[in-house]
Amino acid sequence: MAKPNTSYEETRKKRMEENRKRMEALNLPQLAQAAFPKPSPMKRQKPRKVEKQIVVVRRSARVATQPTPVYREVEVKLPRSYGRVSKHRDFSNRVYADEHSRAEATEKAEAFESGLGSDYPTFVKPMLQSHVTGGFWMGLPLSFCRKYLPKRDATVTLVDEQGEQYPTVYLENKKGLSGGWRGFAIAHELVDGDALVFQLTRPTTFKVYITRVESS
Repeated sequence: MAKPNTSYEETRKKRMEENRKRMEALNLPQLAQAAFPKPSPMKRQKPRKVEKQIVVVRRSARVATQPTPVYREVEVKLPRSYGRVSKHRDFSNRVYADEHSRAEATEKAEAFESGLGSDYPTFVKPMLQSHVTGGFWMGLPLSFCRKYLPKRDATVTLVDEQGEQYPTVYLENKKGLSGGWRGFAIAHELVDGDALVFQLTRPTTFKVYITRVESS
């Protein structure tokens, strides 16, 4: 009984050897290895090193050859009207009128106003620093504006005692004169304490009379 088993085993081994030789002849092991390569283990990537260096930026040849600029003080000639100070009044600093001088100028203006009659609406406005320096904002009496002046922004012309006209911007919501008032104040050398009489001769035209405050 052992002989057939031995014969079968020998036959099986012989076939396996023949199959091996056939595979080697066809180069099948190398083809299988190429089709299914053995996975290589993952390599841990080392973090990149960033090296910081301080470098000197070179100027271009054209700029580098130019000399370093030298700054010198120069005299600049300004227009004659720039910063001009009145010969009659000193505007170099803000001088506030004393209460006595202010009240006296206002009384004189009110006396003049009473002599104008009632043909045209009038009011007296004593000058403050905000009227004649800095912001040059000219607020008008609220009741006068509501009663006589336009209900919208308008151009209001100021006419001085020599008949010169100065257009100004009347702002209805703020009840006052904005653009143009500064020119009128500077042209007439108005200072703190002066008193002005405004006479509305037309719907948007004021005749303006100036009473000067006496210097203490």
